[in-house]
Amino acid sequence: MTFHSDSGQLIPEVRAFNRFYTQRVGALGKRHLSSDFSLTEVRVLYELAHRERPTARELAAALALDTGYLSRILQNFRRRGFLTSDVSDRDARQQHLSLTEAGQRSFAALNAGADSEIEALLNPLSDKARSLLVGAMRQIQALLDPKLVPRVPYIIRPPRPGDFGWVVERHGAIYAREYGWDQRFEGLVAEIVAKFIAAYDAQREHCWIAEREGERVGCVFLVRQSDQVARLRLLLVEPSARGLGIGKQLVTECIQSARGAGYQSLTLWTNDNLHSARRIYQAAGFTLTREEPHNSFGKDLVGQTWELALH
Repeated sequence: MTFHSDSGQLIPEVRAFNRFYTQRVGALGKRHLSSDFSLTEVRVLYELAHRERPTARELAAALALDTGYLSRILQNFRRRGFLTSDVSDRDARQQHLSLTEAGQRSFAALNAGADSEIEALLNPLSDKARSLLVGAMRQIQALLDPKLVPRVPYIIRPPRPGDFGWVVERHGAIYAREYGWDQRFEGLVAEIVAKFIAAYDAQREHCWIAEREGERVGCVFLVRQSDQVARLRLLLVEPSARGLGIGKQLVTECIQSARGAGYQSLTLWTNDNLHSARRIYQAAGFTLTREEPHNSFGKDLVGQTWELALH
């Protein structure tokens, strides 16, 4: 078998990970979860418990099992009273399979044992480490099977300790890379965030963090400008998470919160070269009210003020 040179260099690492993980989750033993079932038998039980009357052919395809090997497993389940079947209405050669009550009890015990083992694996880890671990697992699945898409592509949540530092750092890094802005922009973001924290009004000001697969990927702030006017500030979406509607959802959170807090209007300041952000603002109903050229962050820019009436 011929491998590309880069792939060949990575093969030992992938094999080392396989050895580590299979040993850690107990997949190497002949019996699984300290039961009298093999790992393959447990997988078959799982499919029987989660599929609606599958045929043996469907199980073989789902598990990529040899039909003869699967047949022997199913015969063993029948002898133990775990399996019942009835002839298919569409094809008399096929039988629909179901677990009996005894089979369901056996699976339930195995399932509880699996949950306990995973819980023991996760318990020693911090919340951040758990998120990183699960995020890495999802990424492995997505890379090896592109058809797998996360059921929840992202979440919007309140800030946690460490999030504000992340906001400053990512604004500085992303705007330097994408627009060539210098460190003075990162300094401005730091000032905005520091002022938000120091004078935070929980009733009328908010921050939201977008998170995807355990990683922070976006943010936005709602800041009080006056009793009647709120400001939308620091909208950011990581390049890796663009195209998922995160920016639109963050802006929607700001608008809804500003209305709920009793503001009459929502305003924001941006620059004309931030095309993606401008499209989001326009789609949300904001109107461009003022433009002014300026030199900031080492660049000649055109600043823009956008406004949205809330009532």
